[in-house]
Amino acid sequence: MAVFPEKRTTLKILPALTDSDYICKNLFMKYASLSFFFTFFLTLILLSDTYGQNWDFIKEKDGIRIYTRKEGNSSLKQFKGVADIHASMEKVSEVIGNVKNTDWWDKNLEEIRVLLYEKDKHIQYYLVYGVPWPLSDRDLCVDSKITIDPVTGTRVIYATPLPNVIPIHPDRVRITEYWQRWTLIPQENGTVHAILEGYVDPAGNVPAWLYNMVITDTPLKVMRGVKFRLENRQIN
Repeated sequence: MAVFPEKRTTLKILPALTDSDYICKNLFMKYASLSFFFTFFLTLILLSDTYGQNWDFIKEKDGIRIYTRKEGNSSLKQFKGVADIHASMEKVSEVIGNVKNTDWWDKNLEEIRVLLYEKDKHIQYYLVYGVPWPLSDRDLCVDSKITIDPVTGTRVIYATPLPNVIPIHPDRVRITEYWQRWTLIPQENGTVHAILEGYVDPAGNVPAWLYNMVITDTPLKVMRGVKFRLENRQIN
């Protein structure tokens, strides 16, 4: 067995920590831990947001580009439409985000009931969608908030479900998972760059494959309706 020489060490006696030193040391350790935690958490958010930006291009028609992507863990997909509208922001705002102009909305809408209207700020409304037999009609309560950037003039209209306002109808299926966002960006040439994003779970017995097959029609129909109304031209 090997025998190693004894290692002599010199014990250093450090001065005792004062109360202020002890407090500062503990605060430093706590803030260092918190800093690490928040940095880690922020990194996760940024990473998830980065990965969430991956849209799949589906098609382009009439100057409208259509995309889809997954909605979290859902088997259903989000949709996005992107188009340039050849009209001023003022005219676009008279159509999008204005419940007084709804004739360009989905033709399957059987009822539109305005619950609250604050121009350029806040809108609440109730919708009933007629669905072909044997499926049941769908209804939806919407809470829509409008924000306008005072510097860029960009307008965002963000809509989410409004619960506990309209009683459940026995012959209709209530849509409770839904969001939609219009982003309207004024351009220097007087046009508006429009982005329509959204997701809706139709609820009931609608197969995911069928929903994902037809969901791209939603932004296309809506944006074509806006362009037809504002650009005064026929779109085939």
